[in-house]
Amino acid sequence: MSENNEPINPDQSKDESQVESSEAILENEKNQNQTVEQTDEESKTPSQQEENEEIDPKDEEISNLKAQVEQEQEKYLRLYAEFENYKRRIQNESDIQKKYQSQSVLSDILPTLDNFERALKIEGDDESFVSLKKGVEMVYESLLQALKNNGLERIKAEGEQFDPNYHQAVVQDDNPDFESGAITEELQPGYQLKDRVLRASMVKVNQ
Repeated sequence: MSENNEPINPDQSKDESQVESSEAILENEKNQNQTVEQTDEESKTPSQQEENEEIDPKDEEISNLKAQVEQEQEKYLRLYAEFENYKRRIQNESDIQKKYQSQSVLSDILPTLDNFERALKIEGDDESFVSLKKGVEMVYESLLQALKNNGLERIKAEGEQFDPNYHQAVVQDDNPDFESGAITEELQPGYQLKDRVLRASMVKVNQ
């Protein structure tokens, strides 16, 4: 028998198996501990994870800029609405001014129309007088037409029902030919510019 062929000791083989078994147990426990730590990390709620994360200054700056943009946009919309209201108001005032721009001139001319009408009521048989009256009548008609072209209208009076918006009652009449409240005579003509009264008619009103 050779000298190198020593008999195997059963106790030594048993010890080596126990060592290998212990190392396997330790490796298994290590792997289990790593798995538990990974599971604990994954089980954290999003809020807990966010608390652990630092807020990015750029995100905060972007949020502030968005808020400023919304504020400026709101200011712009408010100013735009105010400007549109201002334009409409100016336009309305301009339209009214154009509509009644001749009011002051027409009001100043009314006494002249009254004088023309008084002159035309004068009667005379002289040929020169008749000729003169005819000329005055032509001038009056021409002036009246020019005023009508600028919006002047004579207010209807005689035979109409009394309306305090257009008529001024100065005399009460008792005329059986007219209804109660009707105008029996026009003492001074009234005029209006479109829908605005320049001067009310002075009238007699039946009782």
